[in-house]
Amino acid sequence: MKKLTIILIFIITLPSVAQQSITLEECYNLVTANYPLAKQSQLLDAQNKLDKAIISTSKLPQFSLDAQATYQSDVIEIPIPNANIEPLNKDQYRATLSVNQLIYNGGLTDASLNLKSTQLKTKQKQIEVNLYQLKQQINQLYFSVLLAQESELLLNAKQTQLEAKLKEVKSGIKYGVVLPSSDKVLEAELLKINQQSQELLSNKMSLIETLSSLISQPLDVSTQFQNPLVKTQLNSELKRPELDLFQFKKEEIENSESLIAKQNSPKLLGFATGGYGNPGLNMLDNSFQPFYTVGAKLNWNVFDWDSNKKQRQSIAINKDILDNETEIFKLNTNIKLNQQKKEIDKIETFIISDLEIINLRKEVLKSADSQLKNGVITSSAYITELTNLYEDENTLVKHEIQLQLAKANYNVIKGL
Repeated sequence: MKKLTIILIFIITLPSVAQQSITLEECYNLVTANYPLAKQSQLLDAQNKLDKAIISTSKLPQFSLDAQATYQSDVIEIPIPNANIEPLNKDQYRATLSVNQLIYNGGLTDASLNLKSTQLKTKQKQIEVNLYQLKQQINQLYFSVLLAQESELLLNAKQTQLEAKLKEVKSGIKYGVVLPSSDKVLEAELLKINQQSQELLSNKMSLIETLSSLISQPLDVSTQFQNPLVKTQLNSELKRPELDLFQFKKEEIENSESLIAKQNSPKLLGFATGGYGNPGLNMLDNSFQPFYTVGAKLNWNVFDWDSNKKQRQSIAINKDILDNETEIFKLNTNIKLNQQKKEIDKIETFIISDLEIINLRKEVLKSADSQLKNGVITSSAYITELTNLYEDENTLVKHEIQLQLAKANYNVIKGL
């Protein structure tokens, strides 16, 4: 008997355990991880590694192989009588292998690598900003589903109340207390409720499908959307990812300045060339000979008509532009926050009034219920009062969801 009880409890509770549920925070995390744009972050990282590997090759020895065969119309001759020196062949051959090794370039390579690193951070932060902007779209869809979910519960409650009232009315008709056609009015209202339920379900399915596509997570009408208790921090500072993006862009500009400044640094290279040819380095030896040269060379662009300086000044102006954009962004964001705060205050005032209205409607409906039982009013009059209460309760639910949405949007605008 004890085992049978345990099995029955398991069977009864299994559907509720298996039922899927989701929270607003989970939707945020899922859209950040699964939205197609998120894949670009890994692609940028792979691309950056390749770019840095290419730049780093400048520190490695550079090899080049050359081979040539020529025929020339004239060659050098030594005009000394009886010198017995053979003139060079007019057909000449040469093959060389050269090695160049960068010794010093003023830190140009390291500056290029630093710039690539900051460019990667900037691009990845831009992706984060774009993904963050999807949060308000998530808010709108999520709380619209919540509203449909709560409205569905209210409509079911109204339907249950009408069905119970229909039984009372039919009993009243049977005993001659209530007018004979009163049950028809209630049955018609129940049919209307069925229509409203179908429309509500259709809208809810559409919202859920859109949200499911956005977060790449399978959802359906059986999914329970948890009602979040959103809290706002009114006096905290802005924590938007755009502010980090502005800072990364500024670092990118500073690294670009550093790279340009190092472009005029002296460059010292070591080189070695080995070869085999006819003639070799000894032009008087008219035969195939091996040869080699080793050395070092310095390259330094001493004077560039202030071109380098002007490039750095031009780039530095971008930092001022970024500071201006940051200031504009903060101003516009604070304006939106102020508007959102007023929206929150307005809805909170509405909710207080909604509660007072509902209490009054319940008193009126209670009186109408008694009057219907005693045949004082018709079913239509009762339905009118019940519908008034339902609509006001629906308005309260709507305002409560709107309040949570306004708070969630406030947090997104602020960056919390």
